[in-house]
Amino acid sequence: MKLPIVCPSCENALRVSQMKCDQCTTEVNGNYDLPLYLKLSREEQDFILEFFLSSGSIKEMAKQAGNSYPTMRNKMDDLIEKIKNLKL
Repeated sequence: MKLPIVCPSCENALRVSQMKCDQCTTEVNGNYDLPLYLKLSREEQDFILEFFLSSGSIKEMAKQAGNSYPTMRNKMDDLIEKIKNLKL
C-alpha cells in the first residue's frame, strides 16, 4: 500500500501523527513532517532509486530507459528544482 502524502479532500500535504511498533505495540503520537523523499511522487522516488542503482550515471539511466541523455538530464534538473523548493 502506498503511503498517502496529499489530503484527498483539499490536496494539502499530510503530516505523520502516529506510528506503532508491531513487535511491542508501543505507539508514538505527535505532529511530524514527512521526510523530504516521501514528499516526492512514486515516479520521482523511483527515478532517484534508479539513479543511485546506476552509480549516479544519467547516461546509463537513459540507456536503460531507452531515452536520450538530454531527456534524462531534463528530468533530473526538474527533480533537483522540486527538491530545492521543498527544502525551503
